[in-house]
Amino acid sequence: MLHARLTVDTRSAIGPINRRLFGSFIEHLGRAVYDGIYEPGHPTAGPDGFRRDVIELVTELGVSAIRYPGGNFVSGFRWEDSVGPRELRPRRLDLAWHSTETNEVGLAEFDGWLKQVGSELMLAVNLGTRGVQEALDLLEYANLGGGTALAEKRIADGHPEPYDVRMWCLGNEMDGPWQLGHRSADDYGKVAAQTARALRSFDPGLELVVCGSSSASMPTFGEWERTVLSHTYDEVDYISCHAYYEDRGDRGDFLASGVDMDHFIESVVATADHVRAVRGSSKRIDISFDEWNIWYNERFEKVDKIQGVDNWPIAPRLLEDSYTVADAVVFGSLLISLLKHADRVTSASLAQLVNVIAPIMTEPGGPAWRQTTFFPFAETSAHARGEALRVAVSCDTYETATYGSVPLVDAVATLDAATGAGAVYLVNRSETEEIEVQLDLGGMGDDSSLVALTLHSDDPTAANTLADPERVGLEPNTSLRHTADGWSVVLPAVSWTQIVVSGPRPSID
Repeated sequence: MLHARLTVDTRSAIGPINRRLFGSFIEHLGRAVYDGIYEPGHPTAGPDGFRRDVIELVTELGVSAIRYPGGNFVSGFRWEDSVGPRELRPRRLDLAWHSTETNEVGLAEFDGWLKQVGSELMLAVNLGTRGVQEALDLLEYANLGGGTALAEKRIADGHPEPYDVRMWCLGNEMDGPWQLGHRSADDYGKVAAQTARALRSFDPGLELVVCGSSSASMPTFGEWERTVLSHTYDEVDYISCHAYYEDRGDRGDFLASGVDMDHFIESVVATADHVRAVRGSSKRIDISFDEWNIWYNERFEKVDKIQGVDNWPIAPRLLEDSYTVADAVVFGSLLISLLKHADRVTSASLAQLVNVIAPIMTEPGGPAWRQTTFFPFAETSAHARGEALRVAVSCDTYETATYGSVPLVDAVATLDAATGAGAVYLVNRSETEEIEVQLDLGGMGDDSSLVALTLHSDDPTAANTLADPERVGLEPNTSLRHTADGWSVVLPAVSWTQIVVSGPRPSID
């Protein structure tokens, strides 16, 4: 068995953990909305058509804010189609995903669903095929109490109170050639700045997210952020990051994906701070990591992509990845990376929530179930409160093709000073070896207040499916024990572990 040591420094906080770090994302894509959250006629559906079994799982997941309605979808979206009487809403082609959008679920319906799951709306505007005026119109419709044509239309549409959306995304992935309305960083920066100034002329207190790169592998990465922020720095609050990871046949590389996310975040922070220095600004731009997940995109491009000028299905099965234990371990390491940068990543959106590269799956007329990735997210959302803390990890390393020498153990800790509750999150990246970790918690907890849960299987390809929805789950880690030097726990190969500390260590006079 390998050995490692982890030391928590309760005096060295990374930063406060913003609840928006545990956000998610629902796009009008595949079965995310239709046959996902919304399925009239399903045995659990309420009068509004939304599945109650899905609502229960989303609530259990602990999602804070949800980005909507896209994604690539938003770059061709006409928001007016999604409001007013359903029977009058037009069907439209969705060029992003080669589908037909019925607009049966729109702003009012989604807002009602959000209230049932206890999440905040994060609204994206179309800066692909539309622009400043349409964004202003949507803001007026959504947030003005009354007295104008658009506000009165919302009232007439059956929603007398404003939606009061606070967080707005200025388009989506505008650096990507696949995006409707794709443009250069200079051109996008100008229209984003114009839109931001216009929105703030209505309400200076809005929180605005400008598009960063759609991935760190884009040829324009870095220069895109610098150029866009040179136009928008004074007008926005966040710049976005998007990152997806998949196992391309080298599991050791895949298990080190968090190293890439760390570098991505730190590069964007450095670029933003460079623009800040050049401008002599006292303002700080934070990161909205509003798309992140495991996504087998190569599979989609080769197999599932819809084509054909007369082939525009409604709610097709798209991007319905089945996640393994190995996927969930990498997923858990990405959550660790977000927490390790809680001082600058103050909003994040797991992409996506139901059916589409999602922690929750559904079958039409049938059950809903938890994928393997559900468990790290739900537990971290429930227990990572207060501040993220720096930890020192001493462990062996292994060699990867992409990232060089990588630590076998990745970890972060959290502590809520108000309650004394804390947590430690650990990943064992070794494909073959258990690792015993000696824990020095630096004063967190007492001799009986720790509980450990581990996600692991002897088969790292194990997954939860329609046929076997409970094959994988969290198990108590019974190796956790108190020692003369603190605590120790054994991490199985390819595993994610959470250790919850329920209260403060008693003071010693």
